[in-house]
Amino acid sequence: MRLTDCHNFHDFRRLAQRRLPGPIFNYIDGGADDEVTLRRNTAAFEAVDLIPNVLRGVSDVDLSVTVMGQKLALPVYLSPTALQRLFHHQGERATAAAAERFGTMFGVSSLGTVSMEELAQKHRTPQVYQFYFHKDRGLNRAMMQKAKNSGIKVMMLTVDSITGGNRERDLRTGFSIPFRLTLGGMMQFAMKPMWGINYVTHEKFSLPQLDAHIDMKGDSLTIGRYFTEMLDPAMSWDDVAQMVAEWGGQFCLKGVISADDARRAADIGCTGIVLSNHGGRQLDGSRTGFEALDEVVQAVGDRIDIMIDGGIQRGTHVLKALSLGAKAVGLGRFYLFPLAAAGQAGVERALALMQAELQRDMRLMGARSVADLGRANLRLR
Repeated sequence: MRLTDCHNFHDFRRLAQRRLPGPIFNYIDGGADDEVTLRRNTAAFEAVDLIPNVLRGVSDVDLSVTVMGQKLALPVYLSPTALQRLFHHQGERATAAAAERFGTMFGVSSLGTVSMEELAQKHRTPQVYQFYFHKDRGLNRAMMQKAKNSGIKVMMLTVDSITGGNRERDLRTGFSIPFRLTLGGMMQFAMKPMWGINYVTHEKFSLPQLDAHIDMKGDSLTIGRYFTEMLDPAMSWDDVAQMVAEWGGQFCLKGVISADDARRAADIGCTGIVLSNHGGRQLDGSRTGFEALDEVVQAVGDRIDIMIDGGIQRGTHVLKALSLGAKAVGLGRFYLFPLAAAGQAGVERALALMQAELQRDMRLMGARSVADLGRANLRLR
């Protein structure tokens, strides 16, 4: 199977599975507990039908949107995700370059493997810094200042990860940073020698956002342990309000689901929220971002920019979210599997397919711009 054989999300996933050692593939692919929410994230879109309009004269389609003050050529952005250079040696460098080519926004994680400064210097496309709230308040202030010094305009605080989700796939394989694998996990690495060759012949793995603050060399830190031991479960609305004031610019909360929390986010001055359940990786059984969207838009859609992520696999999923009032839609696994499969070329092919789907689907919907989409385009099945 080659990159040119990939025509949708599932094709990229299969190609990534062929390339990656099992523990790394399962880290991307897996969710929490019984993975109910992971599956529902995509299935939720099937409960709503699109109602197309015809004879609307749609020779030209404008896919651009503005979200949190950032003008994007596409209504999708590349969500911040951790550990990208484990998936492919290009990591966030590939993600950022592909986002720039398509004129959209990308995010860099606190657990990112390329520094936010390097990416901000290289790329003109908007960059989001995705921030975790640590017990060490000095670390929090230092990371915010580092983002500001780098010229990053959008701060995105993740609020659904104050403790680690129960990711049983990782427990079975022993996936951790640095690697401390079970026997079964080691055998799966041995079956994918090309990944290992790439890993040891390229730049040494690091977490540049955290390396100056957290010593991970002598310990084996699972992602669950990082959330549970390093992050602060006592984080409160007062803490976030102080951060919003200190940042003094575009500030977004990622991981909101309830309308009440959306109202509080608007009340303390946030300019955006992402309705998200962390890709089904935290609280299994949680409502999906798409299921929560209509209620939240009705509550605060006139006060704050609302985005969603989770389970996006098709252009029609994006159009359904936009029709309900989302300003933009975040992609996660949608670009991580292509990244793992083929680096920058993989991410660019995935974005090109998404762009083509969106243009085609907009024409079929009779919509010349995102502003033409609305609740009248949808029916609950």
